[in-house]
Amino acid sequence: MELFSLAGKTALVTGGTRGIGLMIARGLLQAGAAKVYISSRKAEACEKAAAELAEFGTAVPVPADVSTEEECLRLAGQVGEPLHVLVNNAGATWGAPLAEFPASAWDKVVDLNLKAPFYLTRALLPRLREAATPDDPARVINIGSVDGIMTPGERYSYTTSKAGVHQLTRVLAKELGPESITVNAIAPGPFESKMMAATLDAFGDVIASAVPLRRIGRPDDMAGTAVFLASRAGAYVNGAVIPVDGGLTTL
Repeated sequence: MELFSLAGKTALVTGGTRGIGLMIARGLLQAGAAKVYISSRKAEACEKAAAELAEFGTAVPVPADVSTEEECLRLAGQVGEPLHVLVNNAGATWGAPLAEFPASAWDKVVDLNLKAPFYLTRALLPRLREAATPDDPARVINIGSVDGIMTPGERYSYTTSKAGVHQLTRVLAKELGPESITVNAIAPGPFESKMMAATLDAFGDVIASAVPLRRIGRPDDMAGTAVFLASRAGAYVNGAVIPVDGGLTTL
């Protein structure tokens, strides 16, 4: 077995139609994944992403709004085969001053960022168990954030939800490890995405200059970390939160 090969593996990436999710989906296919399910709320976006990824392999569009448990259960039901890799990437953010921060922002962000990875992982456990072996565990990769490690301002529900994702990752890793299912998290720093677009347009040069590597993350930076965690190379990594941030969290 090649150390970084995903040959024969099936994966599901939520929020896989753009940004970090699309970077990861492409990377999994380029590493040889047999099939990658691409999910997001909008069916049209799923179809477009699947068509874009077709040159790299088989991408299957499966639209779902994973902010509700019902939709997580429905999405899990669309996966009719053993699932080797689950990437919980779908997310939302919200920024507002403390005195004005709305209660609805807590619900929207926490439902998608923190509840969805729990509900979807639980719903897909039968499929993950089918794929898991002691030498080649099934993999759950949660997308956290450096905002869950550092202390940014005015994104109260976002930073709290991502810190929760990191802790959920460790708890699930301990519980599911004996079943040959690893659970790890990637904590991205600044990458080009719709969520970061306005910030990077306004402050991209300033943000890049603050990163020790002096640049914004590139698609291959994210894809490479996901492939590592999903492949034989990462088979003994469990419960880790890996910052992919050019060293931003060292500051």
